[in-house]
Amino acid sequence: MDGTLTFLGTGTSMGVPTVGCDCAVCSSTDPCDKRLRPSILLRWTCPAGTPRSVVIDTGPDFRQQAISSRIHRLDAVLYTHSHADHILGLDDLRPLSFAHFHESGPIPLYAMAETRSVLERIYSYTFSPSATYPNRAKVQLHPAEDGVPLHGVHFTPVPIFHGNMPIVGYRFGATAYLTDVSAIPDSSFPLLEGVETIVLSALRRHPHPSHATLDQAIAWTERIGARQAWFTHIAHDLPHQATNQQLPPHLQLAHDGLTVPVRLAG
Repeated sequence: MDGTLTFLGTGTSMGVPTVGCDCAVCSSTDPCDKRLRPSILLRWTCPAGTPRSVVIDTGPDFRQQAISSRIHRLDAVLYTHSHADHILGLDDLRPLSFAHFHESGPIPLYAMAETRSVLERIYSYTFSPSATYPNRAKVQLHPAEDGVPLHGVHFTPVPIFHGNMPIVGYRFGATAYLTDVSAIPDSSFPLLEGVETIVLSALRRHPHPSHATLDQAIAWTERIGARQAWFTHIAHDLPHQATNQQLPPHLQLAHDGLTVPVRLAG
């Protein structure tokens, strides 16, 4: 089953331009150097012929991203971890959730246990059994530990590390999304066998304690054997055009709004 992957945001937790910075990338007029917080949108048509849409992570820029990408409905949201740049747009699911609730009930949100706990604490006015706010998001948390089957596509959590923090990426069909990764355990590489298209974070060229460098992301792509890699979670150290000109066509920085075809199942 084929679908599309849209990069809603390809920046770091501080975004690009970064507040207070006048470097060449932050001052660039190239639209590809404008990077919102990291998130992707997957779209496909299920075997029954119904269009489906799933987002991975809702950061603080989600409202702007949803408007730009004309997201009118969502079937589910998956979360990689509980950091602010991945969860603080959850409340912007409200208008989408109201429409979904009338059709199918709450929008399902899938996450690992630690992330679910953080979401329940931060959004207690949404998830608490005693919540009374009438216009709270109509969403419901579900575990992602055993994988998530959604309308013909199976999302498999892939354990990775973000510094010392265990988080997850997701594999879906012949595609995988691993953001905020600084290390991939040997035990996770079998979960990535046969991946054709991989999205990996590649913060910058010099080392960082909790994010992969561009060279690390390239090395992982080669080990996995993916035919195409798109790099995301990019800091203001890497100018888009100049960096991509130095890379082969199958290893490229993504940019906000980029949509690529992917194989999601089969």
